[in-house]
Amino acid sequence: MEVYLHAVWATWRREPYIVPEIERPIYRCIESEIESAGARLLAIGGVEDHINILVKIPATIAIAKLMNQVKGVSSRLVHDHYPDHELFRWQENYGVFSVGRTQVRRVQGYVQGQKQHHAEGALHARWEETDEEAEP
Repeated sequence: MEVYLHAVWATWRREPYIVPEIERPIYRCIESEIESAGARLLAIGGVEDHINILVKIPATIAIAKLMNQVKGVSSRLVHDHYPDHELFRWQENYGVFSVGRTQVRRVQGYVQGQKQHHAEGALHARWEETDEEAEP
């Protein structure tokens, strides 16, 4: 069974904490953690205040557990290795959207093109919201 998920989570108060110095290490850490959990990262992208990922996960993995693990490990990475970024932290919640197999390439392009989409204002508003920010 194939399960594809698009997840988005933001920095605390959407502060621009994801600066070039730490962006690549955070992305590598996230990829490593996802793969060590038995899932596969298909795309990652973001801007200064949030990250989007597209993952393929086995049905046996609990989404909440994976998200908490990825966010926790990446936050620890920043605090342990980049002392100049002591204010860095993630918002508590996140958004997760299921993706049908036929939509994987479209979502993959969206995730990988985050910087361009934000620069051009070509965003899918729902795909940019975390649980804390979604309207009821």
